[in-house]
Amino acid sequence: MIDLRSDTVTTPGEAMREAAATADVGDDVYGEDPTVNELERRAAEMVGTEAALYVPTGTMGNQVAARTHTDRGQEALVERESHVYKWELGGFAQLSGLQVRTLDGGERGVPTPEQVREGYVEEDLHRPGTGLLSLENTHNSKGGVAIDPAKIDAAADAAHDLGVPVHLDGARLFNAATALDVPASRIVEPVDSVMFCLSKGLGAPVGSMLAGSEDFIERARRTRKLFGGGMRQAGVIAGPGLEALDNVDRLAEDHEHARLLAEALDAVDGLSVQPPETNIVLVDVAGAGLDAEAFLDACEAEGVLGSAFGETTVRFCTHLDVDRGDIETAVERVRTALA
Repeated sequence: MIDLRSDTVTTPGEAMREAAATADVGDDVYGEDPTVNELERRAAEMVGTEAALYVPTGTMGNQVAARTHTDRGQEALVERESHVYKWELGGFAQLSGLQVRTLDGGERGVPTPEQVREGYVEEDLHRPGTGLLSLENTHNSKGGVAIDPAKIDAAADAAHDLGVPVHLDGARLFNAATALDVPASRIVEPVDSVMFCLSKGLGAPVGSMLAGSEDFIERARRTRKLFGGGMRQAGVIAGPGLEALDNVDRLAEDHEHARLLAEALDAVDGLSVQPPETNIVLVDVAGAGLDAEAFLDACEAEGVLGSAFGETTVRFCTHLDVDRGDIETAVERVRTALA
């Protein structure tokens, strides 16, 4: 089976398994796990922030950031197809007591400064005020597009002018940096906090990082404990996370595989493919006379897995467990599925 559902399906290789088995450990809630401490130090260094915090999942990282930045009852400005809005179980409302005001980020999923200013609500006797702007890069629902740092700058500057902190959901931050050929720190520069995943393209079995200023991370550590994310001898999972940081340079390979997959599928009668910018390939199957679920059922029968991303849209995602030969085989199997 060639699994292209997500880059979260990767399995740890021998180096990661060895890192888990041999990691020095301590109680991380006491700040005594040396492997976690090293992971947090290296992660902060890689994204250019003062500090970082290891969290079990990207969703927890985003939710911890929202709770740490805001007061209950405030509004959060989010892009209407962003992960924090669509796929995190209404966490901003459930966990932080936030009202959400959505902005239409257009084809690339990034709000303009004008939209930020228009969406802003000033606190007064009757209204809670805007407490957070949340951005996303790469933007998952838009097909893994890599947002120009200048666009992030502009939206963040507008928020800061209004006294509103900015969080970046950078689950695939290093995919964006690779596609744009800029350091990850450049993308992170204008925001107050960023989350990035170790368990997607970087291939770790578990874990994400939340990064920001020392003061923010000190407060976020307390929020993580509140949310049940205080881990003990977490070095056994942080060890593979350190190995994952060494996989940044190979993300370009996933992007090339996505390009090859997209070009080959676009040549198949009935399929229309959005040219990928990173490792996500969106395929419209309407021309084949199928909906997404029927198409995926046919593909699965031939040994290829993908994800439904709309009524007639399917997502395929390349990752480190998929090589060029797998891509070529997957294309042939999709052709067979449609025959």
